[in-house]
Amino acid sequence: MKKVVAFKVLLVLALTIASTGCKKSSSSKNSSRATGWQINSREGGFQYNTDFREQETSPGLVFIEGGTFTKGRVQDDVMHDWNNSPTQQHVQSFYMDETEVTNAMYMEYLDWIKRVYPPSEESFRAIYNGALPDTLVWRNRLGFNEVMTENYLRHPGYGEYPVVGVSWIQAVEFANWRSDRVNEYNLERAGYLKRDAKILDVNAESTFSTDTYINAPTLTYGGNEEVINGDGRNRRNVRTDADGNESNIYATRETGIISPKYRLPTETEWEYAALGLSEIRDYNLYRGRKKYPWDGQYTRSDKRKIRGDQLANFKQGKGDYGGIAGWSDDGADITNAVKSYDPNDFGLYDMAGNVAEWVADVYRPIIDSEFNDFNYYRGNVYTKNALNDDGTVQVVTADDIVYDTLPNGKVIARNLPGEIKQIPIDENETYLRTNFDKSDEINFRDGDKRSSRYYESFNDYEGEDGEKKDSDTRKMYNSPKHSVTRDSLGNIIREYDKVSNRTSLINDQVRVYKGGSWKDREYWLDPAQRRYFPQDMATDYIGFRCAMSRVGSKSKSRNKTKN
Repeated sequence: MKKVVAFKVLLVLALTIASTGCKKSSSSKNSSRATGWQINSREGGFQYNTDFREQETSPGLVFIEGGTFTKGRVQDDVMHDWNNSPTQQHVQSFYMDETEVTNAMYMEYLDWIKRVYPPSEESFRAIYNGALPDTLVWRNRLGFNEVMTENYLRHPGYGEYPVVGVSWIQAVEFANWRSDRVNEYNLERAGYLKRDAKILDVNAESTFSTDTYINAPTLTYGGNEEVINGDGRNRRNVRTDADGNESNIYATRETGIISPKYRLPTETEWEYAALGLSEIRDYNLYRGRKKYPWDGQYTRSDKRKIRGDQLANFKQGKGDYGGIAGWSDDGADITNAVKSYDPNDFGLYDMAGNVAEWVADVYRPIIDSEFNDFNYYRGNVYTKNALNDDGTVQVVTADDIVYDTLPNGKVIARNLPGEIKQIPIDENETYLRTNFDKSDEINFRDGDKRSSRYYESFNDYEGEDGEKKDSDTRKMYNSPKHSVTRDSLGNIIREYDKVSNRTSLINDQVRVYKGGSWKDREYWLDPAQRRYFPQDMATDYIGFRCAMSRVGSKSKSRNKTKN
């Protein structure tokens, strides 16, 4: 009996200690180490997500742990274009699409645009038409390809095939749209937005933009309070002060609910992810080098079960896009369905072959690793939110849409209703800074006047328009400058650059694309190979996939094995 009583006493004591320990731990987590004040107090004050563990993997993505590698290390340079200089780079951890963006994925984008901005309305027609892929890329003067022209984008038989005919600009707009739709859904799941508002309440005057929600949440969905006040599930987070004023009504970045944006991967990220060097890593070294996303020096598998099979979709030789009927070398003649071949060590499919892929970078033959070897990227154009006179952000309305006419004559919308108008940064952001000094940094240390070794400030003079000009600075890039304008009736006037002394096709509007395609020989399957193409043009062999930055820890696993 005494033993039973003693056991009960010990049990109660243990539970008391455990309970006290839990309370102390919980209390410690929610009290500031800076001031000792309570965090997330129901009476108000500082609100912060102290339970956040790590970034949730967004739809379609896989995690790529960052690291150091040698960029631009090619096995062969038969083209002799000298645009691959090996440089050591470090890449931060990020996420990348498991597969290339497919026709079905892009069709969902087109369907949304068609519902929200009906092309039957004159004021919105250019929005939908500007997002449409160019299906005429399949045509060939001496080829019968009309079946692809008419069916490749929309027919369900090609639904899981990578989308093509998409320009770099269209790929960027898709990524922006995808960011807003994913964050809209995240906020709906958390109760901050009305359930199914993304379908039932959306129209041209009532849309969701991530940037607008962060900066001015009451202006999303056209200010529709029924939508932006949620469905009541978020009321548990609302704080009320002594005067009855509510706070914490809307989600902020501090909640951890709003994810970073989808975007195109940088060239450095893409090459690092394609190589998948983890399979040849030995402690802190790589055992040799890789020519393809898979290990080995050959395009055929040496595994017993699939020995001899091609590991990617590419052109085998002249007139050989797939192989002999009845037993195909790679199972495809044009593109192939995604996931038709084994993934690399990061779990990424088709990082060689199928379609080449747009990346974010503006093309330059030289990688300036002397200036930066961390998250290298050329193409930064810094902007900021436009403000009204009263300090509030300027949100684009249906009457404020700006359309751009591209050099190929295609019209695209620069902004959409519900988004915040963007303007270049000015001296308020650049004054006395050492890390950037202007809005457009594309030409930094490469091709612009001040980067030229011939630059002398006294050669500058002002033209009649007051713009600074220089008399005899030698330009590194001298590409044709075609012009497209419209007359008073809206007819396109094309003016081709007929100057005979142009020296290059490179300018600030050409972007890098990586990886071989169904139309390329195996030489281009090497992830280090790089080519460029105008950002406003499209082909039948370039597609894309999206990426997303990682916030927080470099690794997902806290306790990693050393080897």
